[in-house]
Amino acid sequence: MVVDEKVYSTLMAMSTNPNNKLKDGAKCSVIAGTHAGKSGVVTDIRTSKTGHITLTVVQANGERFKTLGKNVSVQSSRSST
Repeated sequence: MVVDEKVYSTLMAMSTNPNNKLKDGAKCSVIAGTHAGKSGVVTDIRTSKTGHITLTVVQANGERFKTLGKNVSVQSSRSST
């Protein structure tokens, strides 16, 4: 299997990033898989019987899709005060 170097480096950064915490309501971008390039809000986080994390992403237009947690990068929520 050939893996794109950019995708590989992004996945490695995501897996070593302690701030990449999935939680309901977090804004995210999908970086791999069928829905790569889409973004939205994380909802319905579950762990499958095989141990994989699955979640639903709700886009701004209301469209929903399911994806794996490993395909998602949580966007940092920096608030300006």
